Amino acid sequence: MFKGKLILITAFVMFFSILNASEKRAITFEDFFSMKRLGSVALSPDKSTIAYTLKIPNTEQNNFKTDIWLLDLKTKKSLQFTNNKKSSSGPVWSTDSKALYFNRDGQIWKKDIKEDSAKQVTHFAPGAGGIVLNSDGNKMLFTSEVYPDCADEDCNKKKIEKAENSKVKARVIDHLMYRHWNRWLEGKRSHVFLSDVNGKNAVDMTPGDYDTPPLDLGGANDYTFSPDGKEICFVRNIDKIAAASTNNDLFIAGIADGKITKLTDNPANDNNPNYSPDGRYIAFASMERPGFEADKYRLMLYDRQKKTFTDLTKGLNLSAASILWHPSGKEIYFRAAERGSYSLYKVDIKSAKISNIFKGRYFRNLQFISDNEIIYKKHTASMPYEIFKMNLKDKKAVQISRINSELLEQLEMPAYEEFWFGGAKGDRVQGFILKPPFFNPDKKYPAIQLIHGGPQGAWGNDFHFRWNYQMFAAPGYVLYMINFHGSRGYGQDFCDAVSKDWGGAPYEDIKKGTEYVLNNFKFIDDNRLGAAGASYGGFMVNWIAGDENPYKCLVSHDGVYDQVSMYGATEELWFPEWEFNGTPWDKESQYRKWSPSERAKNFKTPTLVIHGEHDYRVPYTQGMQMFTALQRQGVKSKLLFFPDEDHFVQKPQNARLWWKTVHEWFAEFLMQND
Repeated sequence: MFKGKLILITAFVMFFSILNASEKRAITFEDFFSMKRLGSVALSPDKSTIAYTLKIPNTEQNNFKTDIWLLDLKTKKSLQFTNNKKSSSGPVWSTDSKALYFNRDGQIWKKDIKEDSAKQVTHFAPGAGGIVLNSDGNKMLFTSEVYPDCADEDCNKKKIEKAENSKVKARVIDHLMYRHWNRWLEGKRSHVFLSDVNGKNAVDMTPGDYDTPPLDLGGANDYTFSPDGKEICFVRNIDKIAAASTNNDLFIAGIADGKITKLTDNPANDNNPNYSPDGRYIAFASMERPGFEADKYRLMLYDRQKKTFTDLTKGLNLSAASILWHPSGKEIYFRAAERGSYSLYKVDIKSAKISNIFKGRYFRNLQFISDNEIIYKKHTASMPYEIFKMNLKDKKAVQISRINSELLEQLEMPAYEEFWFGGAKGDRVQGFILKPPFFNPDKKYPAIQLIHGGPQGAWGNDFHFRWNYQMFAAPGYVLYMINFHGSRGYGQDFCDAVSKDWGGAPYEDIKKGTEYVLNNFKFIDDNRLGAAGASYGGFMVNWIAGDENPYKCLVSHDGVYDQVSMYGATEELWFPEWEFNGTPWDKESQYRKWSPSERAKNFKTPTLVIHGEHDYRVPYTQGMQMFTALQRQGVKSKLLFFPDEDHFVQKPQNARLWWKTVHEWFAEFLMQND
């Protein structure tokens, strides 16, 4: 009798599972842009509650709004904590776990857990954000963009008002850098201020004509209190031309006297200082080669008693990131990019013994609940970020948030698979493939190769909110991605291999990887291939366009066309000077060698060019030059230009147009046989 009921129940479960699967659909733009985006994750000091931010798109209003939510670790229930017309972000717990500080509308606010309304803490004229509390909870650090020649708030206020009211908007510039990423710097510098926890008595702790924290190449934690509250450690670059330097250093400032002492003398990048729980040590990330932004990060340990430095990851050929002290103070945990995902490692500070905790996850924001339990956020190619908890003894992970679960259950979201092949230099190279929704192995599909940026980036098992695998695959495409030479996570030698060889080994990997995919995945129609890439990936698309290639069409987003003119207009000069061996006027430099403009006479492949006007990393004239070269030679091409976007396209309605244009472009050339 029991056995019969079991069979009947099993049959019903199978029936409804099949029914549920048949009701699923491929992801649409509306699905994609209705997903809530998990941001900051902050565990309360009493370990009972997680404060996290959700960024929610509003396509009709063409914007995003961010609010703070609270997740009770016992009940696993979430409640919305802020609901103002303005976004609230960057939650930081009070030391007694009874309130949260956060950023809103350019100032710092505070809201008690049991109260309905928030109170504005700072009224600092230049603005305030990025709060850090001392261990007693009576002092705080915050950052503000100020005029470095101003000694007080009143001076800054007058200069800000004068600039806003002036009818002349011209800029007089006498040094590099004068703009960064997507904004003009307007002569201001980021400084760290110390104040009482109520925002009163603010004092500039990092005066001078320098940015603290640095504009780029910083860590997740670039200004912090010592555990005893007597000093702060911060990061900045004091080289004369910071635009051509990666020389970030650690500095110490005394709380009582404000005296600043330079802690590190390394000419390369040092950042992310983290004091040990007892205050004896400072762990930090450090690169060895000046001028190279993608060098291996070493995990360094500074002994404040002995005044000595120790490299704790000397034997590990991976970059250490996301430094976190174990509560005992005896070990340090860190992330490392490894083979298209991340691994968690720990190192004993006495023996420097390194142990692996787990591999193969795409995670961030690791925090300790207890000596043996951690929380973190994780995502996959078929799931946006969610919060997980893990027991470090048995390595069992449990998902404790369900932010987008209801929507995800309605969608057919294929997982991605890895493959390996013989690439350039005789190395094994990793690639990934993702099949379209409702895949039929008996059918032939068109395929799109995605080419990552960086160039020292990597494809991985993540849910990207711009270059999203599911959105590319949804119309019926197979995707394949190759982590070519230059990609992170395969050892530093592999990462180094792209520098001064932009169109060499990486391009050979792309060609060999494509050949491997066509030979081994028979469901791909080799007459219907396309390729798309952004930034360095856009460069590679432009490079491919100048060569014989198997692609029916290409998409180049924010790609470099001419390396010489790119050098003169980009902001971070250390990057091209390392990658191309000096400045364009240096005899041995390689700007022309690796410039797609030198191959423009060979352009034949239909190409969609995309660029944003506020892209100061790869200025928009690079896209215009590419489009001009294509049009002048009669190559079928289209330019999608965004006057209100930067290196990324983020506004909801702009993103909708981006996906519509990209999908229509691929369909025109790859869907003829369907």
